[in-house]
Amino acid sequence: MKLRVRVKPGSKRGDLVQANSPYLDVFLREHPVDGKANEALLKVLAVHFGVTEKQIWILSGFSSRIKLVEIGGPEGT
Repeated sequence: MKLRVRVKPGSKRGDLVQANSPYLDVFLREHPVDGKANEALLKVLAVHFGVTEKQIWILSGFSSRIKLVEIGGPEGT
């Protein structure tokens, strides 16, 4: 499953996932320094969707707040 995710790093709201069309908003405590926000994003999404971090890939937007993320592998596995 592919999702458009809007990341909000350095948020005081804590690690939180909210559906907000057309994006899935993810609030992270981590700041975007040395890839820490991307690592935190993988952890938060893994918990939210009940998968392991290895089943989540950032396909595009590594240095952007808007990212394309794939969860569960190429065929939803």
